[in-house]
Amino acid sequence: MPLIEFTDKGLYCRAGGFYIDPWKPVDQAVITHAHSDHARWGSKNYLCHTLSRPLLQMRLGDNNYQTVEWEERIVMNDVQVSLHPAGHMIGSSQVRVECRGEVWVVSGDYKIEDDGLSGRFEPVQCNTFITESTFGLPIYNWKPQQQIFQNIRDWVCKNKERGKTSVFIAYSLGKAQRLLQCLPETGLAVYAHGAIWNAHQAIVNSGFPLPDLQAITYDTPKESYLGNIVIAPPGAEGSPWMKRFYPYAVGICSGWMQVRGTVRRKNADAGFALSDHADWRGLLQAVGETGAQKVYVTHGYQAVFTRYLNEVGIAAAEVKTEFGNEEEENSAVVVQEQQNDNETKKGIGN
Repeated sequence: MPLIEFTDKGLYCRAGGFYIDPWKPVDQAVITHAHSDHARWGSKNYLCHTLSRPLLQMRLGDNNYQTVEWEERIVMNDVQVSLHPAGHMIGSSQVRVECRGEVWVVSGDYKIEDDGLSGRFEPVQCNTFITESTFGLPIYNWKPQQQIFQNIRDWVCKNKERGKTSVFIAYSLGKAQRLLQCLPETGLAVYAHGAIWNAHQAIVNSGFPLPDLQAITYDTPKESYLGNIVIAPPGAEGSPWMKRFYPYAVGICSGWMQVRGTVRRKNADAGFALSDHADWRGLLQAVGETGAQKVYVTHGYQAVFTRYLNEVGIAAAEVKTEFGNEEEENSAVVVQEQQNDNETKKGIGN
């Protein structure tokens, strides 16, 4: 029997009596990070990293939370469990599970580049590695963060010169805080949608330092926004809520912006491929550094990434999960756009 099983409730360690990121209520849940597709309401007990607790509290409310630091080992029945930095967002962790000398690691979501906020990704040696593959195609090849940040600041300055407000679309938990690192250098005021403001407050109140941010309220004069910066979640894009910032330019921050055509489809003024997930090279690096003899590939381009690993001599299999539903919808669109681009280059479909 494998140390971790793939069940209809999620990843289950029978020997330890716990689930990792379960998508249904269970008695004992070990949570990799606070995003809603990995941390769901209804379980009796939650184990998470210390930095994840205030975010889980914000999203799931009062629960029985047990927190640990990275690399701190606890025993659950006959199993040793520890959390290790994943670099995806604040508090995000890989889960190391050991029983009778066998070691499995569940990656959760992760990225290799140290963004200065989310913790440096730590490769963990194991026998079996369960990895995400959100951006598991060779076309995904991220530029260094500082280069992207400079492009963002340059864009903001041009918008200000044109008398426009710069509106960034970014996920409220993770991406918005990372984006906020580069914006103070512009010297402009930064305003945030309520969802982003709530996440900001939860993080700051937990003692984690973040740059200053101003909440957007109905009482804020519209002229306050002009030439300044607004951060909003994807749900606000194209909504009547945006009208208060006119004239404005929209910049979307997402790894999906790597593919030409996604910016056009989103009808955005700019796209910045700032991703909180590993790119193709990062995925290969992570898999290689684990030394795993067996790799299971979950959400994203799992079929492509699994096939490649097998071709280069790493035993791999794909596993369908309920993680990353939104990412999978995006990936389907990206695949179609890539096919369309290829056909155009060949003179097909003109």
